[in-house]
Amino acid sequence: MKPVLFAFGALFIIILLIPTLLVTPFMDQSKGKLGEELSVAKSDAPVLAESPVAVPVYRSQTKKIENIPLEEYVIGVVASEMPAEFESEALKAQALAARTYITKQMMNDQTLSAPEGSIVTDTQMHQVYKNPQELESQWGDDYAWKLERITEAVAATQGKVLTYENQPIDALFFSTSNGYTENSEAYWTEAIPYLKSVESTWDEDSPKFYDQKVISIKEFENKLGVNIDNNGSVGKITALTPGKRVATVEVGGKEFSGRDVREKLELKSSDFTWEMKGDSVVIETKGFGHGVGMSQYGANFMAEEGKNYNDIVSYYYQGAKISAAEPFLTKYTVKK
Repeated sequence: MKPVLFAFGALFIIILLIPTLLVTPFMDQSKGKLGEELSVAKSDAPVLAESPVAVPVYRSQTKKIENIPLEEYVIGVVASEMPAEFESEALKAQALAARTYITKQMMNDQTLSAPEGSIVTDTQMHQVYKNPQELESQWGDDYAWKLERITEAVAATQGKVLTYENQPIDALFFSTSNGYTENSEAYWTEAIPYLKSVESTWDEDSPKFYDQKVISIKEFENKLGVNIDNNGSVGKITALTPGKRVATVEVGGKEFSGRDVREKLELKSSDFTWEMKGDSVVIETKGFGHGVGMSQYGANFMAEEGKNYNDIVSYYYQGAKISAAEPFLTKYTVKK
């Protein structure tokens, strides 16, 4: 019996040792090169730092002012202004533009159309902002991955703004160009050296490149305050801007700027053509937005071609450079 018992005992010990022998090599690997790779991957992931200042934002729905930590504010702006599906380098460019915009607003002695006690609103008047609860309601099941993607883009650019001659720039942006961005003075009045027209041919692939609007002749006349002839002519475009948009147009004996027509008729762009069809005016536009600064779809197409966020902002804000935000935020804190 003893030999039999000894054989069974040896077999039992071997059975216990087999799992350990199988697992040990993989345990060693996880502690070696694989473990090192995981550690490096974690260390490379940007971590969002604590915000140095808070932004007083007027919330249009609650009619209250909320003091939102700067980087949280930038996350809420990027999430509201650019699709989370866009390339990460485009999201980084948007984060840099959003942080620069609000930093410049902080530096201004007077706020632009913001209620007393605030610097900006959460609307298109300044930058659209939504808090995490609003974003979760909007995104539903996609909330976690979209927020993570945008947070990583913001963290990768934290502490940075765009400057020109050592001052934060007006980091204007819009959805889609007509193939060119616009000179600032062609849409507003001030000529700004870093807001000059550049080609943005990628935008032709944007889903927002073309638009058509049909309005009745009566509505057209009422909105522009004119009477148009019944000879089939709507109006005559008399000049174009450097960005190939309508600079001036004559309608019913009156002259309008392309911007006036765009705003009065609520068009997507000031690059428009029109024709009369029956009792209606059919208006076709190219592009979406004012056209000044960075094209968001252009930025995304540039990123798809392998350009990084520095390439993108350097192209759309020519002559501007990436600088530390800290000196400007310190001035804001002292000013308060």
